[in-house]
Amino acid sequence: MTNGWTPDDMPDQKGRTAVVTGANSGIGFVTSRELARRGARVVLACRDETRGRAAEDLLRQQVPGADVRLARLDLADLASVRSFAAELPEERLDLLIDNAGVMALPQRRTVDGFEMHFGTNHLGHFALTGLLLPRLRNAGYGARVVVVSSFMHVMGTVDPRDPQLDRGYRRWTAYARSKSANLLFVHELARRLAADGSPVVAAAAHPGFAATGLQTAAVRMEGRQRAERIVAGATRLVAQSAEHGALPTLYAATAEGIRQDDFIGPGGPLMRGAPARSPRAPWTRDAVASAGLWRLSERLTGVRYGGPAGV
Repeated sequence: MTNGWTPDDMPDQKGRTAVVTGANSGIGFVTSRELARRGARVVLACRDETRGRAAEDLLRQQVPGADVRLARLDLADLASVRSFAAELPEERLDLLIDNAGVMALPQRRTVDGFEMHFGTNHLGHFALTGLLLPRLRNAGYGARVVVVSSFMHVMGTVDPRDPQLDRGYRRWTAYARSKSANLLFVHELARRLAADGSPVVAAAAHPGFAATGLQTAAVRMEGRQRAERIVAGATRLVAQSAEHGALPTLYAATAEGIRQDDFIGPGGPLMRGAPARSPRAPWTRDAVASAGLWRLSERLTGVRYGGPAGV
């Protein structure tokens, strides 16, 4: 599909504005840097301002003259999501990259009381996208929402009877369900955009197995230093770099021919290689499940999408 596509194949992004969540490290940083390198104005949406400022400085070093700025966004706090959207000065937005996430954490709750994976990876991005969608509409043709999911979504889907694992918490199940929620969200958003005749395209991407820092976050949080060293060493041996892991996101965001509800990932063996359309679990295209999750997400976040088809 992509014949070895690299960031050098990206179309010119001058005059376009992008918001990238989780832009301070890993795939988010590489995505932001490459968009800036091609001329886009990039808003680095980061939870930790100190780490965000360091990332902004590094990006400017790597891309002299880059048009980037930092804005605080904590997806685990809906008040922060609303503040970010309200304070964003741009009246039009060409790209929204819903990239930030948490992985396999000990049981935690967001500020609003949601299970951390479901609340951060899905509900925070659901609310952010809904609040920023009018600006994406203002950009017209070429505007895209790209939600970063994971191949690990195949480990489980959202249980509508227990979406936040109140009946029994398992960290990898929580992560997998949140990544399925990402794909269900994109599926329903794409359906609504198409029904509304909107030029905005909603797609998803995944990095394969890429070294992004997520792998060691949980054991570091728990103070398990030996486990952290083991996980970090294994990741270095097996995973591809964040540079390569960012390719599917960049492709989904900028390449020609991206369709509503596309899912882009590494096209080679062992979840490596140039970006291509990726297989996905059949439940992530379930119309009843995606509509049900949408209604639940609106109720939990208080964010309702407008427009004739609900977008």
